[in-house]
Amino acid sequence: MHFFVIIVIGLALGYGILMLWYSLGWKRLKKFSPVAHPVGHTKVTVIIPARNEADNLPALLEALHRQTYHATFLEVIIIDDFSTDDTAAVIRNYPAENIHLLELSQHLDEQERLNSYKKKAIEIAISQATGDLIVTTDADCVMGPRWIETMVQYYEQHQPKFIAAPVSFYKEHNFFKRLQSLDFMTMQGITGAAAALASGTMCNGANLAYEKQAFHDVGGFSGIDNIASGDDMLLMYKIYSAYPEGVMYLKCEDAIVRTLAVDTLKDFMNQRIRWSSKADKYEDKRLTWVLLLVYLFNAGMLAMAVIALFLPVWWPWFLIILLFKVTLELYFLLPVARFFNKTELLLWFIPGQIFHIPYIVIAGWLGKFGSYQWKGRQVN
Repeated sequence: MHFFVIIVIGLALGYGILMLWYSLGWKRLKKFSPVAHPVGHTKVTVIIPARNEADNLPALLEALHRQTYHATFLEVIIIDDFSTDDTAAVIRNYPAENIHLLELSQHLDEQERLNSYKKKAIEIAISQATGDLIVTTDADCVMGPRWIETMVQYYEQHQPKFIAAPVSFYKEHNFFKRLQSLDFMTMQGITGAAAALASGTMCNGANLAYEKQAFHDVGGFSGIDNIASGDDMLLMYKIYSAYPEGVMYLKCEDAIVRTLAVDTLKDFMNQRIRWSSKADKYEDKRLTWVLLLVYLFNAGMLAMAVIALFLPVWWPWFLIILLFKVTLELYFLLPVARFFNKTELLLWFIPGQIFHIPYIVIAGWLGKFGSYQWKGRQVN
């Protein structure tokens, strides 16, 4: 008993140091303030892979149409990934000259088995893009009118090769979606903090940008195209390896992209397993070790809770460590929640721990040893 408790306490201390380190990083991360009337001349191509997104596309298309960046320098390519709904028709019928439809079926046989159709879709779109700056997002997203304008200002001012930008959930109408939003907001805060600390970084394909030339310079998705996920982070690490000073995080409210939480527990687990499946594929092993620490700490806490059900003498230890965890995470999350204007979600943080700890353990394990479904496809 004492040996196991000592191990969990040791993991808790390591986790505590990590969260304090990330808190410092988020505070160090400078906010970017775009000017009111910019004059940008960078040609931008927004690329959006879409599979069975007919219901979500109208809101995205409207958000893209409202962008303040001059349409002369902005093109949008949406590539339909063998949709079985009206995705292609929705795009084709939208009245905007700079929004274009590509269909993966015209470039690829559906019978040809790929492990990452999304990477292939992005690769094909880039081959036809006229923009020098590639921006990617997802078909279930919306964004403010200054999204592209802010991206371009940041790019022209700092000249990064790769920009990671903030993503947030919206329409969190129930407890399940609020928990997802809290979890995702934590990851976003860590993404920005790690970038500020130059201790590895993360990104999300719903909101990132990179130079088209940098994509070609590192060989695009070559070498990672057999991995189902990773069109965002694995590409980022390829660019980081070639340009260590060229990967930056854009902290600005005008740059936030908002996406939808999933509706079912099955979809949630498939999503998180997909994300965790690439944990051992990162070239930057600092992140791998961080993920391992987080996983072992949560696994230790879950084991302690299970033991306490049969041996009540363990409950004080478990509750003390849980209080330690919650306090540190709230300390980190409060300024992050203020940035995303979601402080009201923190009311759900403590009850959410009942679900958060088991999901970390299960998703982490299945991400390494299991399989998942994504967009109706089984992925190993």
